[in-house]
Amino acid sequence: MDQIIACVPNFSEGRNRATIQALIEAVTSTAGVALLDHSMDPDHHRAVLTFCGTPEAIVEAAFRTIRIATDLIDLRKHVGAHPRVGATDVVPFIPIRGITMEDCVQLAKQLGEKVGREFAIPVFLYERAATHADHVPLETIRRGGLEGLAFRMASDPDWTPDFGPHRLHQSAGAIAIGARPPLIAYNVNLYSKDVEIARSIARVIRHSSGGLAHLKAIGVELSSRGMVQVAMNVTDYQVTPIHTALQAVKTEAGKRGIEVAGSELIGLVPQAALDHAAAASLKLDPFAPSRILETRIAETMLKKDGTEPTLSNFLAAVAEAKPTPAGGSVAALVGALAASLGVMGARLSQQSDWAVRLLELSRQLHRLVQEDSKAYSKLSDAYKIPKPHPDRPRAIAMALQRATEVPLEIAEAACEVGRYLHALREKVKPAVRSDLTVGFTMAIAAAQSGLSTANTNIDSLINHELMNLFQARMAKATANLDELMALC
Repeated sequence: MDQIIACVPNFSEGRNRATIQALIEAVTSTAGVALLDHSMDPDHHRAVLTFCGTPEAIVEAAFRTIRIATDLIDLRKHVGAHPRVGATDVVPFIPIRGITMEDCVQLAKQLGEKVGREFAIPVFLYERAATHADHVPLETIRRGGLEGLAFRMASDPDWTPDFGPHRLHQSAGAIAIGARPPLIAYNVNLYSKDVEIARSIARVIRHSSGGLAHLKAIGVELSSRGMVQVAMNVTDYQVTPIHTALQAVKTEAGKRGIEVAGSELIGLVPQAALDHAAAASLKLDPFAPSRILETRIAETMLKKDGTEPTLSNFLAAVAEAKPTPAGGSVAALVGALAASLGVMGARLSQQSDWAVRLLELSRQLHRLVQEDSKAYSKLSDAYKIPKPHPDRPRAIAMALQRATEVPLEIAEAACEVGRYLHALREKVKPAVRSDLTVGFTMAIAAAQSGLSTANTNIDSLINHELMNLFQARMAKATANLDELMALC
């Protein structure tokens, strides 16, 4: 798959296995989607599914699960420790590969419109998809539970749903649908039955109370286990590693004479987060992922295979008298370097959400270095097929499509990098501003180059519907590029 999105919907059901199985089957029956993980908790009375797939398939799978949840879950009978406002409580889209955050925002809107229209459930867009500042944090939508949300919907115009009716669904409540970077759901259990202790610890350590940056926390009772829990969401593990969150809970619990019983992950966790936590726990300074044995082996073997060339090899390959790698690959590399400068600037200015997105863009553009060479090679191979061969037209058409799509994706990603770099220049110290200016200039160059290459190939397309789609994307990218150039 060239484009992969993850979806992690949360449902207000953690006790009925038949309902959870029906939700799982709604996902696994959708073509183009893979179920990665599922969990259910009777105390939280909550289930979480994690699945990934192509954009169209992921929206379809999410819609199917919402339909199942609406049919089988009745909030009027629901009692659980976790805050919620819906049978399907929250549906986030997360860009993984070949997808931008803006793409995920559009998918959230697409799903929200369909849910509001077909199920008559009010939908609030949250996080990156939010249309109102008060709706960005999920906790503000859940504030006061169903009663609090119903009151705000009835009395405050700022709480008009983005889609669907202006009142709660009788049994399914409301739904928050949005787009966000990956987060880590991490819980710490305490040897105590006093839920107020867990709540007091959560208040101390969470970001909103002046605690750890990018940490959300609540205290809940685990009646089935005879203990309490500090349930947390780590929204940027690079700023606050999960080990730091654990240590904060341990420290506050120790002040109250309470011991930690253990911890648990809900859903999946990035490998880098565990590496970061291990480094922090062992006080390794400095630490880089390349110090990990398996990572170093993988990197070295890839280089030997020639599938992931070193910079020196790449420069030598560009200089050779052959058509690949050439302009498109160079443009992608320039864009990746510009994004990496942006990551540096975002981290120095403590714009962690921007750093995460710019890192995604850097990796996306790095991948496109190889993809552009592959696309051109396939196009060259297609043109070498003898003219009388029946497969030649189809091979050329498919190769042309990819040879147009890759440089266009480079241009789109580079434009997004440029926007971030321009905004960051106003937030960093003067000593760093010149570095971001270099990156901004490189992003513009990468975007111009990508559009130029795409424009060369688009006129050769035979599929007019596809041509119109590409032309619309090119027009949008060109407008974005013009805006950036006006800022020079």
